Amino acid sequence: MADMLHFEIVSPERLLKDAQAAMVVVPGADGDFAALPGHAPMMSTIRPGVVEVYETEGGEPEQLFIKGGLAQISPDGLTILAEETIHLDDVDAADLSQKISDAESELAKAPDDVARTAVEKELAWMTALSGIVS
Repeated sequence: MADMLHFEIVSPERLLKDAQAAMVVVPGADGDFAALPGHAPMMSTIRPGVVEVYETEGGEPEQLFIKGGLAQISPDGLTILAEETIHLDDVDAADLSQKISDAESELAKAPDDVARTAVEKELAWMTALSGIVS
């Protein structure tokens, strides 16, 4: 499998995925990037968005939403340290819309900058996810 990229997605709790792929597209903080076999070493923070895993060249990607994290490409492959992943099939758009509305109300009532920052972070990933599932 010389033309395949080894990649892992790791959450704080466990190893979520350990596989081979032709290409993995990652939502980097400075824009999406594609990790391919033989990619130059690099690190990037990940913004909330969809990781697309292409098991074969030209195939349909498996899509996972990631709340954020860190990606590292090394000679060994791609490792994604994810805050949390969500399968797009598991998202209820109406429930997500209600959670966004609740978070917006909570943001308006935030007592201090620390609370406001925490709510803004939650609102950012929910809004990104909402744009994908709607």
